Amino acid sequence: MHDDTRTVHAGRHPQRHHGMVNPPVYHASTVLCASMAEWERKRRDWVEEAPGVYHYGRHGTPTTEALQEAVAELEGGYRTLIYPSGLAACAGAILSCVCAGDHLLVTDSVYGPTRSFASRFLARFGVETTFFDPLVGAGIEALFRPNTRAVYLESPGSLTLEVQDVPAIATLARARGARVIIDNTWATPLYFKPFRHGVDFSVHSGTKYVVGHSDALMGLVTVGRDAWPLLKATTFGLGQTAGPDDVYLAQRGLRTLAVRMRQHWTSGLVLADWFARQPEVERVIHPARPQDPGNALWKRDFLGACGLFSVLLKPVPQAAFAAFVDALALFGIGASWGGYESLIVPFDLTEIRTATRWEHPGQCFRIHAGLEDAGDLCRDLESGFEAMRARVRTLGAAPAGG
Repeated sequence: MHDDTRTVHAGRHPQRHHGMVNPPVYHASTVLCASMAEWERKRRDWVEEAPGVYHYGRHGTPTTEALQEAVAELEGGYRTLIYPSGLAACAGAILSCVCAGDHLLVTDSVYGPTRSFASRFLARFGVETTFFDPLVGAGIEALFRPNTRAVYLESPGSLTLEVQDVPAIATLARARGARVIIDNTWATPLYFKPFRHGVDFSVHSGTKYVVGHSDALMGLVTVGRDAWPLLKATTFGLGQTAGPDDVYLAQRGLRTLAVRMRQHWTSGLVLADWFARQPEVERVIHPARPQDPGNALWKRDFLGACGLFSVLLKPVPQAAFAAFVDALALFGIGASWGGYESLIVPFDLTEIRTATRWEHPGQCFRIHAGLEDAGDLCRDLESGFEAMRARVRTLGAAPAGG
């Protein structure tokens, strides 16, 4: 089936729920048994992973299983588990692969909180992390050590959207017995199929596109069959779970994911091309644009794009940049993305990146193209640029690029 069909039907079993289209929301902790024999049978069947066995709320209900089944099917993995946030999912995947004395390789373009988890939290427990150039490709071979247990990828990378050569890196990692983890949030389960490219763990901040409505936190980790015991032991050992209402919201969002993603993709490219025409813009970073350095790998490995990209301005006074942002009516200033609303957030990586140097002198910001009309969004951005240009004139400076 096409993914459009899978997003509607995967994980749904109306015949199990009196014909109800949506799986019910089970608010459950205790699961009662009618007899000692049933108690012992359920405990045994849960350990042996018999389908449809519910032993305790944290270990799964029909609500959680519906989402897990659907995501695993869309990603082409074996099983999926749910976490209460995207960061919790990132941490859970890593902890499934490393222990004291191990070495971890992490892309320098990784999501900031994941970087902090690796460099600070894991260091307390004797796990050493090396951050690497996201464009290293097969050159990563030189960074492996005898105790390297995992490679953590994010493609496209956070904020700077470098596209990594996932198959090349995965091949080298597997040859050395290291697991490959990827943060697949940007592409969603629809536009990058990680297990076709050698990945062992695929992580999503379901908060973003899976939920899609900016009203729930959610993390998802999908694994291949051989990595499943590792993820299961770590997840249940840490007591990670998510509330049933948030799981329901993620299920609801998943059903419209395919149609929403097409709009995000289309609008994102419209906005990216609009930015590229502005004289104040130094560079637009969007892997789906032919001008982007990552476009060749994106075309080879990806099936689509989302609405998230970044813009680098030529230097302007900070007050002028603030005037641009403050003049926007349709773009909220927010740290998240993936919802129906458009967002903008500034960033500066000068003191964050360690394996690569960030030397762009101008202001940088990330755009999330929501589901508004793209023409309206462009007109809103034009108002922002007019405010920036007016502020530059007020300050007595010539507009950059003009």
